[in-house]
Amino acid sequence: MEIELKLALHPRHTARIRRHPLLRVITPQIRLLLSTYFDTPKFDLMRRGIALRVRRVDDQWIQTLKAEAQSVGALSSRPEWEMAITDGSHPDFSVLPPAAVELLTGIKLKRIAPVFTTEFERTTWQIGNSVAQAEVAFDIGKIYAGEMCRDICEVEIELKSGAPEFLFDSATQLLEQVLLHIEPRSKAERGYILSGAVIPAPLKATHAAIHKHQTAGEAWNATMQAALVQLVGNVPGFLENTHDTEYLHQLRIALRRLRTGVLLAKSLDQKSPDWDQPLRESLHTLNPARDWDVFLQETLSQILGILGKSPENAPIHDTTLALMRDVASHARQRAQTLLLKPAFTQLVLDIGRSLLVTPSGLEMQDAKAWAEVILEKRWQKLRKRCHGFATLASSERHLARIAAKKMRYTAEAFVPLYGKRANHFITALAALQDELGRENDMRTGVQLLHTFPKKSVTQSFELGRLSGALELETAQQAHLSNSVWRRLARSKLFWQ
Repeated sequence: MEIELKLALHPRHTARIRRHPLLRVITPQIRLLLSTYFDTPKFDLMRRGIALRVRRVDDQWIQTLKAEAQSVGALSSRPEWEMAITDGSHPDFSVLPPAAVELLTGIKLKRIAPVFTTEFERTTWQIGNSVAQAEVAFDIGKIYAGEMCRDICEVEIELKSGAPEFLFDSATQLLEQVLLHIEPRSKAERGYILSGAVIPAPLKATHAAIHKHQTAGEAWNATMQAALVQLVGNVPGFLENTHDTEYLHQLRIALRRLRTGVLLAKSLDQKSPDWDQPLRESLHTLNPARDWDVFLQETLSQILGILGKSPENAPIHDTTLALMRDVASHARQRAQTLLLKPAFTQLVLDIGRSLLVTPSGLEMQDAKAWAEVILEKRWQKLRKRCHGFATLASSERHLARIAAKKMRYTAEAFVPLYGKRANHFITALAALQDELGRENDMRTGVQLLHTFPKKSVTQSFELGRLSGALELETAQQAHLSNSVWRRLARSKLFWQ
């Protein structure tokens, strides 16, 4: 079983890793590694989560088969089989152990052929203490797929013996002097992307692996792991495809799911983790970019449509619209910068390390009993906030929206405990959140326009028109439909 932490860095910082105090007193080993990855024309191995490579190490050919990885943040673990073979042009399946051969059942082995290659220099250091040992590997080189190539510049810390906490502690030491950032994808994953076998897409929330026979601590841990996987899974996509706004949206959802987890633990008298404040700060930093995305993609088109219906209204100049897009672009760049900062990397490491231990006091509590208590508390808070729903004032609607959001994240976290019983309630809850969210998006749009830098009289006038139309539309839609709340209030409470 391979257990490792993997982080990336910019090529201009390679000297820092070599000079780091943790490593510079250790004599490194340096090798040039050339690897070929194999698969069928339909990428059957990849679809099963299998990576098969043949690597040249000095004068030897080493064949490696890795099964699907289980990842929590930057930490990954996967079954791995490695053996020497005599010919590097093609895998030798006869040397595989039965467990590995079983993974290949049904795959036509004769159709397996080279798909992409990696070529990089690997510098390794052996680090450790009396209770744990690990290998730090610094890889710099390229991935090749046909005429396409992509850089490799990353650090892997592989556990050789001892507890996984040692990996996180070692990474934290490296991070003190090296600007490492999150890169959860293996070389194989990036190679498949480069070869066109995989089209990257934002990673949406998935249900945590929880069940009714778990303790509350195990269920809590599983929900946090699922949220952390979603968080780090969207980091590379947002850094590489900044104009695909869904990556940022899913990043914020993952951060909110983690915040929900913190609140769930606090509700059972658990102390807030040290990383709670950095978590909230990260979410706060990402908010402006998401606010501008929503404004440009949804709110602005609605307001431009309203203005276009009045003959006396001239169209908004392209210059003003271009300036808005420019401000939004800068907000996304600031969000990208956050993900590359050591503080964000440390946040992910701290969360991952904390999930190696179940919170004290939650070990023996029943997961379903715990869920029922939490869900009922959230429900009663939402009912209180939605009392007199149709006549709620603006500030009251804001509080109701927050309560609905917390209720939804909590309900979705516990869906695996209840199955389809929860679907009707969550659908009605989502409709309520959407109803409250539409007005909030418009009010946020007004705030963005008020803070927009005004550089000319013409621009100020146009921003005023947009702001005025948006405020009027917000006021006209302030009367909430009581039916959306009634539908939720009549829904069967799936946890009772």
